[in-house]
Amino acid sequence: MQAETVKKLAQECGFELAGIAAAEPISGDFARYESWVHAGMAGKMGYLTDRRADLRRDPRNLLAGARSIICVGKLYNTQSRSPYHVESCPPGSDTPPAAEGRGIISRYARGRDYHDVMRAALEELAHKLLAIEAFEWRVCVDTAPILERSYARQAGLGWIGRNQCLINEPLGSWFFLGELLTSLAIEPDSPPPDRCGTCTRCIEACPTQALVPVSRTDEDGSGEWRLDARRCISYLNIELKGPVPEEYRQSLGANIFGCDICQDVCPWNSRAPQTKDPALGSSVSDAFDPAPPLESLAYLTEQEFRARYRNTPVTRPKYDGFLRNVTVAMGASGQERFREPLEYLARSANPIVAEHARWALGCLNVERADACVETLHS
Repeated sequence: MQAETVKKLAQECGFELAGIAAAEPISGDFARYESWVHAGMAGKMGYLTDRRADLRRDPRNLLAGARSIICVGKLYNTQSRSPYHVESCPPGSDTPPAAEGRGIISRYARGRDYHDVMRAALEELAHKLLAIEAFEWRVCVDTAPILERSYARQAGLGWIGRNQCLINEPLGSWFFLGELLTSLAIEPDSPPPDRCGTCTRCIEACPTQALVPVSRTDEDGSGEWRLDARRCISYLNIELKGPVPEEYRQSLGANIFGCDICQDVCPWNSRAPQTKDPALGSSVSDAFDPAPPLESLAYLTEQEFRARYRNTPVTRPKYDGFLRNVTVAMGASGQERFREPLEYLARSANPIVAEHARWALGCLNVERADACVETLHS
């Protein structure tokens, strides 16, 4: 099958990016992945470190007859600009404070659950291709054990930046990635050059210093970097179950679900286009606010939480995990206005929510708030 035919059909299915990679191991990338796992940087994300880790060595572990991987990217950038957008930064500041009294929900979570959107579009692509030629296939989104950024790079979709996101030169990095493993023989694409240059804005802007050098890093910022998930805000407020380490709570700031800072400050995103897919836009629900008032969230019942965020990624940390994040955001603000909702949450039946609320109440005291900041920078 011709690669151009595949790409044309992928575009018809709603993918802005499409390319072909050979369904073969990428030994260097898997070795880096193993090193990252062995260094403990996956934190408590067991699905990245258990028996499924070794499956990532070879995509043919997922489809024995695989010969080609059709890699796709779907834009999710929304019209709602993040409070941390690079163009909104005042002089001398990469990460301005969020709107007063409001939380921040990452852009990727402002529409329908992307797993459903991506899977449906990849299945549509598979059936379009089957109408031309019979073949074996398997759809992969980010839940499948495959090094998807590595194969997306091999397929020419972009390079892996210092912020560890796949970056496409004209379109930026606001993309969901997906793969269609096939038994088709398709001419593969070539990886593009790395164009991060000497830029280190993502490294410097990360409040928790989650981007760490692997080895020697030159003064110009070159060298290899990797993400220590244990420090990453998105890990701390989504993937981590249980208490957020106290030394990172202030750094979470207003981020109540995910974090976009390292993408917001990336120059390649300064002119990134917006998605035209209504399923991934903030208008997917009238009740959805990408920057909701923290006080209103503190009093959400579990039923209201489920109704408001149904079919979106925001339900991933579950109700109590979400309230934990809200208490941290209120504490990090240091605003006295949050005393009443925090006192309410301090009486929560969930011990983790109650403990975080007590911590946050302490941060409303000026002396304690200063101590919190000193702890962060010590």
